This record gives sequence, C-alpha cells and structure tokens, in this order.
Amino acid sequence: MLVTNSSALIVPAQPPAAGGAAAAPVFQEAPKPLIYIPNHWAWFLWTVVILALLAALYFGWRWWRKKPALVIPPIPAHVRARRRLEQALAMIGEPKLFSILVSGAIREYLEERFDFRAPERTTEEFLHELQSSLLLTRDQKNSLAEFLASCDLIKFAKYEPTETELRGLYQSALRLVNETEPRLAPAGVAPPVPNAPPGAPSADASQPAVPNPQSGLP
Repeated sequence: MLVTNSSALIVPAQPPAAGGAAAAPVFQEAPKPLIYIPNHWAWFLWTVVILALLAALYFGWRWWRKKPALVIPPIPAHVRARRRLEQALAMIGEPKLFSILVSGAIREYLEERFDFRAPERTTEEFLHELQSSLLLTRDQKNSLAEFLASCDLIKFAKYEPTETELRGLYQSALRLVNETEPRLAPAGVAPPVPNAPPGAPSADASQPAVPNPQSGLP
C-alpha cells in the first residue's frame, strides 16, 4: 500500500467587510509631467509691440534731427557793460578795485561796440587813437578822457578819492554807455554822423535828385 504525504495550505478566513461589500483596491498613480502647449498668438503680439516701439524711436529720432536748434542770442555789449558797472558799484568801499572794475568795463565795452583796441593799449595810446575817430562826439571824447585819467590816478598814483567822486565816475561811465548803445533809427531817417567834418555832404545829399514831372524840367 502506497502512502503519500501531502500538505494542505490553510488560509484563514477573512472577516467580512463592514456593510457586507468588499473593499475596493487603492491604486497610487505617479505624478505626470506638465504638457507645454505653445501660444503662437503671444509671440505675435510681443513682436508687434517691439516693432511699434522701434518705429516710434526711429521717427522720434528723425523729428529731433530735423527740429531747428534753439539759438540763444548773445547778450549785447551795452547790457553786459551795465551789469559790470553795477558789480563795480558794490566795491565802492575799495577805491582802487572799484576804479579797475569800472575802467575795465568801459574799455571792453568800447572795444566790442566800436572795434577799439582799448584793453591792449595804455590810456595815452587809446586817447590818441580816439581823437581821429568819428564814432564819438567831442563831448563824449572829453568825458571819456577825464574818466580814464581819474581812474589811472586812483590806480597808479594812490589817490584817495571820496565816495562822491567814485559815484561820479560810475555815473560818467554809465552815461557813456547809455549815449552810445545802438538804437534803431526811424524809418526813412539816416543815422547822424558824430563830428562830421565841415562841408561834408549829408546823408541825403548823396542821393540823386528825383525830377518833378509837373515842372516840365528833366
């Protein structure tokens, strides 16, 4: 008689699930990578914006180049001379410095106004050249000679003037600037020539005579 040993697998009975239904298996899925969906309209809009900015910069640059440059007119010589005289008046407590400032203001003004070489010459040389000029009247030449001589006396001879004398120098310099500053002549009126030599023809004499058609003369 053949006897075979066999072993049996005994599985213990599982307790029934609550409610009588079997529990569903739970699966844990791994996270999936995000999928990039290209937006062609965004690239198109950014391209349009960049091109519009570049076009605005280009046309703005062209407009700026065509725009006429702002030209600031130079300050006239008589205006700058008055300003320098006002600055010199603040130094009236120092006679030597005051005389240097007022004489320098007048010399530079005359150089610019009448093309004199005033700052490069001594007072004697300047006055000698001034005598042959027709740009100033005789009274203006005499007043200027006295003014420069008084300034040299204070600068080089150590003369101590009073405040009244210094203010007189200031007034003399200011009067010369006021009298010689350029002015617009009225329409049809020729500007006068200071100290014209005797017998010199006037500005109207150089114009040819216009015949009168009613006189019957050529």
